[in-house]
Amino acid sequence: MNRGALLLGLGLGLAAAGCSGAAGSAGPPPSVTPSTGAGPVSASPAHPAGSPGPADVPTAPTGSPSAAPTGTPPGATGTPSAATGTTNVYARTRAGDLSPVAAAARPLVYVPNSVSNTVSVIDPATLKVVSRFRVGREPQHVVPSWDLKTLFVNDDQSNDLVPVDPLTGRRGPAVPVADPYNLYFTPDGAHALVMAERLRRIDVRDPHTMRLQRSIAVPCRGVNHADFTADGRFMVASCEYSGKLLVIPVAGLDRVVRVIDLNGVRTPGATSPMAAMSMGGPATLIDPGASAMPQDVRTTPDGTSFVVADMLRNGVWVIDAHSFRVTRFLPTGKGAHGIYPSRDGTRLFVSNRDGGSVSVLDATADRILTTWPLASGASPDMGGVSVDGTRLWLSGRYDSEVYVIDTTSGRTIATIPVGQGPHGLLVWPQPGRYSLGHTGNMR
Repeated sequence: MNRGALLLGLGLGLAAAGCSGAAGSAGPPPSVTPSTGAGPVSASPAHPAGSPGPADVPTAPTGSPSAAPTGTPPGATGTPSAATGTTNVYARTRAGDLSPVAAAARPLVYVPNSVSNTVSVIDPATLKVVSRFRVGREPQHVVPSWDLKTLFVNDDQSNDLVPVDPLTGRRGPAVPVADPYNLYFTPDGAHALVMAERLRRIDVRDPHTMRLQRSIAVPCRGVNHADFTADGRFMVASCEYSGKLLVIPVAGLDRVVRVIDLNGVRTPGATSPMAAMSMGGPATLIDPGASAMPQDVRTTPDGTSFVVADMLRNGVWVIDAHSFRVTRFLPTGKGAHGIYPSRDGTRLFVSNRDGGSVSVLDATADRILTTWPLASGASPDMGGVSVDGTRLWLSGRYDSEVYVIDTTSGRTIATIPVGQGPHGLLVWPQPGRYSLGHTGNMR
């Protein structure tokens, strides 16, 4: 979620809506073509009042995950393969599989407090805050660089990135960057991608100097989260205030080739946009006619689909990574927000921020295995899984806490007080050869 809306949410005990995925091989760049039901759709308004209702999304069948590595590690050569039934996008992010660079880092958990304008630093062994440091206005996420050598605090409203040395946990001088709500890197490490939400663009920058190379104008509001297909050819980004997803070719990084409009697809258990807007918070910023608020985007381990959390629909969309069509929708809980793969690649953890719970999906996002309730009033937001895979760390967006959850039982191991408005928490180090950004989207 974003900006002044957070202050409203903190004051009003926000219940419904916010901010903050998933992939495989893809064919040639698709054109924007209108469609009905769950197919690819162009950027068109939601159904007006009095018109026939939107098409129903297909229900989810049952299935099981599969697995095998893709991607190009730092220093390696070759091209990632297309998604197949034996692909495992996260094959190099299994428990303990740290690169030499990541293994040298001091084990810490970094929590950006968007209201306090600080970063709380937690020792994962003692579960205690061991330090804190001030940053600029509205730090949103802590993001590892592609080469794993630097961590960046995204100071959204101060227009800068604050580098942190992962060897020591100490910050460096801020680097001027316009509107860094979130930060990603292309799979080959050639470009940094700043999600400049306020400016309605994605800025393509040098990943080392952060010098601006070019900008991609986006035809929507609230662009903030993304992921890449298993072969690295396409990026899918979410626009929370417009209820849409964008498909962008990585080659060239200069245009949007498809807009997937989620607003015209009916799903069960959705929150009424009017009801959500009346409660204050981020939903007050949605476009007229929008009925979806897509958030985190992650690739399924088999690389065949994108999974997209939606805070207004209260569940996750599953998007085919080849055709970019909606294939199904799974209701998880109120305010579905963040998505995190388990270390063994068999499950996906979905934080339901307004429902105070975590849903556990099978790896293909075919079905919900279980849902873990947290303590009353909990607001699980963003985070990550521990190196050994036994703990899920999540920020408590509206209660100034961090939750540590056992990934086997769902039991809350600890609740740790931090600053106000904790958001894009980073557990570091993480297994993987390189970072695609966000709070540790590793491959």
